[in-house]
Amino acid sequence: MKIGVTIPNNWGIDNPQQVLSFGPLAEDLGYDSVWVMDHLFNTGYIRERLEDKPYYHPLGTLSYLAATTKKVLLGTSVLVLPYHNPVELAKYTASLDQMSGGRVILGVGVGAMTEEFQALGIPMRQRASLTDESIKLMRELWSDPTPSYHSRRWDFSDLYFSPKPVQKPYIPIWVGGSSPGALNRAGTLGDGWHPSGISPEEYSLTKREIEDLASASGRDTGDLTWSVRVEVQVHGRPSSDRAAGRSSLPGDDPPRMAGAIDAYANAGVEHVILALNSGDVDSITRVMESVAKGVIPQLL
Repeated sequence: MKIGVTIPNNWGIDNPQQVLSFGPLAEDLGYDSVWVMDHLFNTGYIRERLEDKPYYHPLGTLSYLAATTKKVLLGTSVLVLPYHNPVELAKYTASLDQMSGGRVILGVGVGAMTEEFQALGIPMRQRASLTDESIKLMRELWSDPTPSYHSRRWDFSDLYFSPKPVQKPYIPIWVGGSSPGALNRAGTLGDGWHPSGISPEEYSLTKREIEDLASASGRDTGDLTWSVRVEVQVHGRPSSDRAAGRSSLPGDDPPRMAGAIDAYANAGVEHVILALNSGDVDSITRVMESVAKGVIPQLL
């Protein structure tokens, strides 16, 4: 079992150095990975939480952490893929994979923020097809010496694209979400599944569904990575903006948290990402240290 933790790039912390300090701290404490979130505008529920406070770019944050850490994996949980030009994103992430020594994991989702799609001029009804096509296009750029791609949206050939990622054949893409579309995408296109706020019991059942989808499309299910993002009660209560109905773990009760993580392991999860959704630097630090001392050693 691997344990990751979120970095509060999305919680309005005015001093970016405080956000960035959590990367080396996570590595020193024995976490396997660090994760960042993605939104471009402070709108909807994000505006309600942050107003005009900082929401730092996920890949900018990971780029800095690539230079200040040596071994933790660097992931997005999740990048809203339709917001990003896939050619530029392939270039950025391949560069980041080279600079970090092959530590990038791209967690992706289709997005659900209507206001943000409108602000960006992206038709929300096209988000699923944009996501699927972006995945295919990026993999072509990452893996083919002379990539080519032809569709209504993108059309190129006889071009070189560099650098290629360190990871072969390409950077792993973990599909977020638990909707029917997300499950189909995870089974037919993803390198892994990365849902949020799902119970161990639900995870076990849905994992089998994704495996069936993967097998039906001729894929080897052994190549898939199984992860989950779980909310942590940083302040003694569910800390997510949308915590209602989501599973959450008690940040102040290491034995109970270890038991919950063990239940995920029994459900087939290989990598648990702890979402410490708070802008309170001291509280995040306290929970990270508590987990490192009372939970991670029990999972080794």
